[in-house]
Amino acid sequence: MMNEHWKKSTYSNGSGGECVEARAIAQGAAVRDTQYRELAELHLPCREWNALLNTLRTH
Repeated sequence: MMNEHWKKSTYSNGSGGECVEARAIAQGAAVRDTQYRELAELHLPCREWNALLNTLRTH
């Protein structure tokens, strides 16, 4: 399990506030929008998180 610190995407370089943060949780990863941090987190199991990362890396 990762720590509870959120990590901002390296692609979020001041592009108008369209940023995503992620952190590891016991079941996989949590993702949230930096503009609406307090509204919701999307929790992804390990398999889905890895599939998302692999897809993003190939595009």
